[in-house]
Amino acid sequence: MKKTVVILLFILAPIIAFGQHTFSIVAIDSVTKEVGSAGATCGDAVLWPGTPGAALISDIIPGLGAIHTQSYWNEQNQDQAHQKLLEGYTAEEIIDWLIYNDAENNSSIRQYGAITLTNDSIKVSAYTGENCFDYKNHIIGDHYAIQGNILLGQSILDSMESRFLNTSGTLSEKLMASLQGAKVIGADTRCYDNQVSSLSAFLRVANSEDPPNDIYIDIIVEATPDLIDPIDVVQEEFNTLNLVIENSSIQYSEPQLLRIIDILGREVTNTKKGALLFYIYDNGLVEKKIVK
Repeated sequence: MKKTVVILLFILAPIIAFGQHTFSIVAIDSVTKEVGSAGATCGDAVLWPGTPGAALISDIIPGLGAIHTQSYWNEQNQDQAHQKLLEGYTAEEIIDWLIYNDAENNSSIRQYGAITLTNDSIKVSAYTGENCFDYKNHIIGDHYAIQGNILLGQSILDSMESRFLNTSGTLSEKLMASLQGAKVIGADTRCYDNQVSSLSAFLRVANSEDPPNDIYIDIIVEATPDLIDPIDVVQEEFNTLNLVIENSSIQYSEPQLLRIIDILGREVTNTKKGALLFYIYDNGLVEKKIVK
């Protein structure tokens, strides 16, 4: 089952934005080959109403990898990164190419995180330009890259990494935990006065067989009003999605009878002759019977 959720909550108190995207993570599950991407920012949905906010940076190609082009996001750089990913470049090769071929000849203001999968080999790379806004840094692991700028401090990145590594479960659950690790007031320092971590967030995961435009999990919170943290909204939608997936995975060869109720809605254990009863099955079927 695939699920796409896009949420737009009207901004009640706009703030100044600088075209930055703040904290994010890209990762691959070495077993399932799922590719994931998550992140958040404080300003871009305000600067460009109608855009997908933080998700603007996220580029996933199922089965191949993902790349985030953040900090002074540039569409041409994003497109070139996408093309290099399609051509089979490794994460390091993609980022090296972007650094030396920046669309505005100013890679010092960019920040990138990339992860690729080629012949079961996972490659990870990240880059933080010296002129990105402080605090800025990145972390590289065996199958993930975490990067951020305009941060409260290194603790935000460290918390994201710790949550990712110490959470058991699926890649999506680990990414969600990582995002929660950055849910600190002012994680993006522009949002400190708003008393939230950010104003826009996303969580996206693709199975290897997913079409690029119809990935398995695509939760995008474009913007939020005062005092609503978008990471909480992502979490709520993620919980709902998990429940739907879990329920849809329960299959029986034949519908199973769940309960029997009478015409007054009372559950029936002993049937009586002539009674009008309703038989409720797990597939949603309601069957009306008169016991003879």
